[in-house]
Amino acid sequence: MAKETARGREITIHFEGKRCIHSRNCVLSHPDVFVPNVEGEWIHPDATSPDEVAMTARLCPSGAITYERTDGGPQEPAPIVNLVRMREDGPLAFNAELRIAGEEPRLRATLCRCGLSKEKPYCDGSHVDGGFIASGEREPKASEPLPARNGPLDVVPQKNGPLEVTGNLEVVTGTGHTVDRTTQTWLCRCGHSQNKPFCDGSHAKVGFIADGA
Repeated sequence: MAKETARGREITIHFEGKRCIHSRNCVLSHPDVFVPNVEGEWIHPDATSPDEVAMTARLCPSGAITYERTDGGPQEPAPIVNLVRMREDGPLAFNAELRIAGEEPRLRATLCRCGLSKEKPYCDGSHVDGGFIASGEREPKASEPLPARNGPLDVVPQKNGPLEVTGNLEVVTGTGHTVDRTTQTWLCRCGHSQNKPFCDGSHAKVGFIADGA
């Protein structure tokens, strides 16, 4: 699915359908801007203020919604703290200055951790039909505060293996508790690790197959 673009008087909204995980944050926050289940145009940038549109877009965990201010207002900034959240029974939600598999940089993305997505490394919602179960909570690992908490974050899917993540990163639970602080880690994407969200080598035992470096 191609990227959709809706141009308003003061702000432009871009929507990339194949990245959407249907969190419905957009519809619940501003159903006047994002109007579901209609034929034809469904994104209306002028239905509210540019500030409200920008705030709603930034609530989209997958990065399927992005925006461009044309009124002189600020564009979306890189986060002050690089985070990855474990979504309950769902994907890994990143908010960072992301460079994923050498693609164009982005600030938000939801990456598959069930192993079932047809759009790897991105989540495509397959965890729902596949009945994937994985808590968004876990006990923290011992870790020291990072000297810096932001900056570029490289995510490189390993062939038939985990996501190698390099850069300043804080791993947090769905309720916001810090699990780990790291500058390099490997995150499970086969769905079988007994130490989620971290890789424990289970991908080799279950014969996980996925493209990667």
